[in-house]
Amino acid sequence: MISISGLTKRYGAHEVLRGLDLEVAAGRVTAIVGPNGTGKTTLIKAILGLVRPDAGTIRVGGSVVGEDCGYRAAIGYMPQIPRFPQNLTGAELLAMLRDMRDGGASGRQVIDDDMADRFQLAGQLAKPVRTLSGGTQQKLNAVMAFLFSPSLLILDEPTAGLDPASSAVFKDKILAERDAGRTFVLSSHFMNELEELADDVVFLLEGRVQYRGPVDELMRSTRQANLGRAISFLMMKGAA
Repeated sequence: MISISGLTKRYGAHEVLRGLDLEVAAGRVTAIVGPNGTGKTTLIKAILGLVRPDAGTIRVGGSVVGEDCGYRAAIGYMPQIPRFPQNLTGAELLAMLRDMRDGGASGRQVIDDDMADRFQLAGQLAKPVRTLSGGTQQKLNAVMAFLFSPSLLILDEPTAGLDPASSAVFKDKILAERDAGRTFVLSSHFMNELEELADDVVFLLEGRVQYRGPVDELMRSTRQANLGRAISFLMMKGAA
């Protein structure tokens, strides 16, 4: 699904990504983890075409990022902190996105009604976004990520701000869609959450991939009881 070769990005004298190589398999949930400042956000933005790398190649579903932006039509993105137009209602925001995507010509249903129902969003979509709580805005953010049935979803701290019940709903949705063949890339600091969701883990350290493989294999090879301890082991090993 995603193939990255020799990816390099620097900001001034600071080299954030250092010749990074990575393969993300289709139909699986891949977690990207690592210390703060290790390049996770830059990597995600590069995949989305929001950051131009200094060197290297990114392919998403066969398309080379930077040559044709059409590949983005197959991606659903959930940023950690959504930046919604505060004067619009949730319903107007969804309608705007449909108009931006296809001019509204198709008239197709773009919202996942089951997900919206389980989030109890029906009574909130008529309200201006500025009046919604942070948790409700995060629910709207999650619903928007699934608009237009994307084959690849990139979720940055997806359950941040969600209450436990809503978090469970969202995690169930991710696993169900993974089983239906969709591909997920997640970034989160909650290791217990990633252990529950992820098939594969990518550990970044100082802009390079230090480990990429199945979660259970990482715990087995590090002889640790859970993902959090396995990642801590790799961090201490890398710092040694």
